[in-house]
Amino acid sequence: MSERDDERLRRWRLVLGGGAADGTGRALDGTDAAMDGALGALYGESGGRGRAGRDRAAGLGASAPSVARWLGDIRTYFPSSVVQVMQRDAIDRLGLSTLLLEPEMLEAVEADVHLVGTLLSLNKAMPETTKETARAVVRKVVDDLEKRLASRTRATLTGALDRSARVSRPRHHDIDWNRTIRTNLKNYLPEYGTVVPERLIGYGRASQSVKKDVVLCVDQSGSMAASVVYASVFGAVLASMRSIATRLVVFDTAVVDLTDQLDDPVDVLFGTQLGGGTDINRALAYCQSRITRPADTVVVLISDLYEGGIRDEMLKRVAAMKASGVQFVALLALSDEGAPAYDRDHAAALAALGAPAFACTPDHFPEVMAAAIEKRPLPIPDMVTHQ
Repeated sequence: MSERDDERLRRWRLVLGGGAADGTGRALDGTDAAMDGALGALYGESGGRGRAGRDRAAGLGASAPSVARWLGDIRTYFPSSVVQVMQRDAIDRLGLSTLLLEPEMLEAVEADVHLVGTLLSLNKAMPETTKETARAVVRKVVDDLEKRLASRTRATLTGALDRSARVSRPRHHDIDWNRTIRTNLKNYLPEYGTVVPERLIGYGRASQSVKKDVVLCVDQSGSMAASVVYASVFGAVLASMRSIATRLVVFDTAVVDLTDQLDDPVDVLFGTQLGGGTDINRALAYCQSRITRPADTVVVLISDLYEGGIRDEMLKRVAAMKASGVQFVALLALSDEGAPAYDRDHAAALAALGAPAFACTPDHFPEVMAAAIEKRPLPIPDMVTHQ
């Protein structure tokens, strides 16, 4: 057998998981055997049954020490991105959420956005001995996200604020040449090959002359966990910008204003309570009541739109805000999780009001906000949209 054929069999053996049915006849040893054991503990078949009622592995046992050993193994043999997926599957398939209430377990896991969402859903059941460790885990994830997202967000939105504050008699270094040329194309002189700029369009100075109000209205139902994490980080970043007055509102069937905690997104996250019902209408009513300068306000609703409140009233509020000059943005999700489940009827109704609902990744969010600030069409990604 050639080396290439042997490598192919090795890979198939790892994929198929062994046993008489895999058909490869390939034995594993050393690191391969250890990797196979870690995979088999989670994905192999044995006598346990998962939440969906199908046969599942029970190879991790029910004790924290065995799970901690398994977590150490997968961090040894797999890259971080794979570890995060396996942890997520272990929590889902084997019902290990309760073990995350133990400090030793939290210290062993690979921290990511999905783990933070799980911890937040367990917040009320978490013993005091675990809360300090849980906050440290959440703090690490939040700090990493801020490092990744903050500088680009500030730069993108500062540029948008400058462009939104155009003045009619700009100084030379403040002239927006692209817009000036487009506006004065009718004054093109072909014999000279030039445009005569009768009207100059310039950038204002956002820090001095422009202030936008941004309201983040975030659904904290259980399915929105990752979106809540990202929204809290972005809320803190926006709140750090002097030219933007930021309000963060989270809701289920109740509405909680977390604006006064925006200086620390970890406090914001532990102020949320994932799960429960959804009353978008009530949340939008609260946000609407706090708007004082509609022409300079951007409202961002982050929700899967499964409304438990009064649907017609919710739509009337959106229409009223848009009619008053508010820039309204509807995001079905703010995460890297791909196409979300959402209420298509409500998404279609919002689109009919001129507020298309779409999913947005964290990397794309600054561009969406910049467009809303400048009152130009939103850069809607192709992956999920209802227009």
